Amino acid sequence: MPEGHTIHRLAHEYATRFTPGKPLQITSPQGKFADSAALLDTRPLTTTEAHGKHLFLGFGPLGWVHIHLGLFGKVAFENTESGSTAKAAPKPDTVRLRLATPTAWADLRGPTTCTLITDAEKQAVQDRLGPDPLRADADPDRARRRIAASRTTIAALLMDQKVVAGVGNVYRAEVLFRHGIDPYTPGRDITDAQWAALWQDLVDLMHEGVRLNRIDTVRPEHTPEAMGRPPRRDDHGGEVYVYRRATLPCHLCGGEIRTADLAARNLFWCPTCQQP
Repeated sequence: MPEGHTIHRLAHEYATRFTPGKPLQITSPQGKFADSAALLDTRPLTTTEAHGKHLFLGFGPLGWVHIHLGLFGKVAFENTESGSTAKAAPKPDTVRLRLATPTAWADLRGPTTCTLITDAEKQAVQDRLGPDPLRADADPDRARRRIAASRTTIAALLMDQKVVAGVGNVYRAEVLFRHGIDPYTPGRDITDAQWAALWQDLVDLMHEGVRLNRIDTVRPEHTPEAMGRPPRRDDHGGEVYVYRRATLPCHLCGGEIRTADLAARNLFWCPTCQQP
């Protein structure tokens, strides 16, 4: 499932490719969003917004298209030659939502959620979410209060979108390693100083993720070039400390990276560098 930086990038892509005020051809070739698409057709995209793993496409008084990609959702963008008709994507019958102009299109496939909602419904979705490290209005103290009152492990809390929005399996594993925190530490045992450091690191790392369109979490002194080690070979890309490195040696201590199931997701950590 895409992490928060990907959704913020998508919000930016939609905003930059479809100029506010210009009418769009809006369709649902698959048919599952056809009624709402017909209401929106010829209307302009007025604004875009991301909160955690939720994407909102604003259409003024008509409301918002609420998108959650889930495990299988994807968005494909394409530009065409100036003055030509936007090319149809392959297999249009799989496209839930298509936004098109004479020179560009964006196709949404396989989302968990794609619905037209009101301002009040959008606010209700956001009210259920925790603070997003990528949003300027984020309140880390709100997350801190929930963490400080919980016996749940910090690893599980960081993945709970009601506590912190946008953090996924990669950022969870990596930020805990970077701060030497045992992932099984109860939330109530995380100190104020540890939380402040974790939050700021998430803000910095996730903004880098938006900029680079990939997750890099190793510090400059631990890059392949600095350490004289081979670069990571993984379809997720980016240099990491522990994520998907189970049984491999830790870059820092040389010990074996471990993995375990936690809340139906694979947890990765170094038991030497992340002592209780």
